[in-house]
Amino acid sequence: MVMPEGEALPGARDTASTPSWAAAPDAQVARFGEPGNAPLVSVACREGVLVVTRHAAAPVGAQALFALVGREGILRLPVDATSVPGQRGYLWQGTIAADDARAAVMRGPFTGTLPGAGMIKVAAGSAISDVIARCRNSAPAIVPAPVAPAQTLE
Repeated sequence: MVMPEGEALPGARDTASTPSWAAAPDAQVARFGEPGNAPLVSVACREGVLVVTRHAAAPVGAQALFALVGREGILRLPVDATSVPGQRGYLWQGTIAADDARAAVMRGPFTGTLPGAGMIKVAAGSAISDVIARCRNSAPAIVPAPVAPAQTLE
């Protein structure tokens, strides 16, 4: 049987809508999902801290561990049900320092598992690697507190 041109079998996968990473214009946020749809996962940089959001409904007050497993290791990221501006309801959100070695798992392909939200397979992408690198470089430097002259040793 030959299908008419432009038609596909039900359930056939459209390779043009394969989920991938895309960077926001300011390069401070990377979103993973199908182009034109809501993201599955997003990672934003805020003053040297990566804010990881799993775009799945979360019950109010819930807490869980978002398990990220990839070739760079395993990260069990504590996440909370969080109200995100511009989103209805609550989403899962957690944070990790950009210079934490465990954040490297997000640079390559990984699977992410969250109770009640299932498992997702996330591909590697330059957008997420760029956000992590920029965020690591933007981390505020820890400046030692000034020492009063009376506190110095002679």
